Amino acid sequence: MARHASAIAALIICGPCEVAQPAPASSLDRIDRKSLCVTNGAITERPNGQLAIDTPSSRAVVGGAVDKAADQAAEIRFRYVGPSQATKPLASGELRRQIGIKLRAQDTCNLIYAMWHIEPDAVVAVSIKRNVGMNTHEQCGARGYINIKAQKRIDLPPIRPGETHALRAELHGNMLTVTADGKPAWQGGLGNATQFPVGPPGFRTDNARFEFDYYADRPAKPAEGRCVMSEGD
Repeated sequence: MARHASAIAALIICGPCEVAQPAPASSLDRIDRKSLCVTNGAITERPNGQLAIDTPSSRAVVGGAVDKAADQAAEIRFRYVGPSQATKPLASGELRRQIGIKLRAQDTCNLIYAMWHIEPDAVVAVSIKRNVGMNTHEQCGARGYINIKAQKRIDLPPIRPGETHALRAELHGNMLTVTADGKPAWQGGLGNATQFPVGPPGFRTDNARFEFDYYADRPAKPAEGRCVMSEGD
């Protein structure tokens, strides 16, 4: 009886509480604005430390050099404010709203993407952009994308303005796991890990406004070279 009474009391106390999202892993650092190399768009920092994006596109990476063989992880916790005031179609001509994580972002031509589409569909999509010998947008443009088919994947509900969500990507060897709000949304192999680009984690947005916190492995070495603006990835 006492055990049942305790359970009922817990339900009464926590009945109206929101279900807490999983806390970031202790191995990931919260990345502030000054630690980012923003290569496209504008990213601001609010007084509370949150980052914000209002431009139709944004691209950024964590400043610093990374170990070539290291696993990599990053997480973005965001509130979707709504569509951006201006819009910018992708190179394919599609007008897509999305937010996502970059891994091993060597440059604008060579990196791994885990993107959460908001419109016109609601899925997590993974791709590798590879252009050997190229490292600027003028050289590669939107060429070199390889869409990776998941071994396991789930459908996701639409994201509405005002909602908060969490997207996390973890790369171990050649295996990538992407979780959406703590649930595995995409799992699969990316091929030969020795051919992966080598670079820091980062993030990307298109045609949407966000307030967010970004967590990632902080590179142990200082950044090599300067932060260069680019038309996009």
